[in-house]
Amino acid sequence: MIITIVGPTGVGKTKLSIELAKRFNAEIINADSAQIYQEMNIGTAKITDLEGMTHHLLNIKKLNEDYTVYDFQKEGRLIINNILKKGKNIIIVGGSGLYISALLFDYKFNKEDKNKLLNISVNEMFSELLKNNIRVDKNNHQRIIRLYNKHILNKEPINIKAENKILYDTLIIGLTTNRDNLYQRINNRVDNMIKEGLLEEVKFLFNKYPQSKQLRTTIGYKEFINYFNQIQTIEEVIEKIKQNSRRFAKRQYTWFNNKMKVIWFDTNYENFNKTIKQIEKYINN
Repeated sequence: MIITIVGPTGVGKTKLSIELAKRFNAEIINADSAQIYQEMNIGTAKITDLEGMTHHLLNIKKLNEDYTVYDFQKEGRLIINNILKKGKNIIIVGGSGLYISALLFDYKFNKEDKNKLLNISVNEMFSELLKNNIRVDKNNHQRIIRLYNKHILNKEPINIKAENKILYDTLIIGLTTNRDNLYQRINNRVDNMIKEGLLEEVKFLFNKYPQSKQLRTTIGYKEFINYFNQIQTIEEVIEKIKQNSRRFAKRQYTWFNNKMKVIWFDTNYENFNKTIKQIEKYINN
């Protein structure tokens, strides 16, 4: 059995994945593109206590190493097949819609595409898409990469819909909450990250990996560049992180609703165990 847990940032996906892994004898595959990297901890809200559960594709790369959706798809599918051979269940969890889609659906990448993607910046991809009359939000880096791979590298006609053929039989569970509550949780989470030492973490990582593409494109890290360059105050940077996180949550909803058949559950934050039991009951039925 494969259970996929999706939803916007800060909604409780990680906690749910741990609890379901305990109940269903499952191993967990991380599908958060930022949590693949080591040392990006506070800004990604990375789990610190695995509670004995086996996790894959978590903390596997350094920030000076390249890792693409092509790599994730290839390695993730090998891991899925190996876990199934052991007779265990699988839980895929994360908010990176492109990564989850590439893993589960018939998204095709060529080997040469990987090298081409590594040698071109997101801004260059964005410019190339515009030249071909393909419109996309310049801040949505994952969508830019997907469209560039699809329409520029693989030359797929623009009027062709995204691949919908699913390769693995999976139950896709989504956690949600009302917008006001979600946005407040996101704001509070950013404030807590600052208290936990996010600024210090970002300073350390930019000093250690000054050329890292991941640091320069990940929400919670890239915003500090203007602070280091004395363009914005720390208060302005914090507000920008909150704003970008809220916008990202909105894009996540759009992706999951448009690309996947998600069974949504409202999260009970006052008693999260009720949410867990509700989802467990649904899975068992």
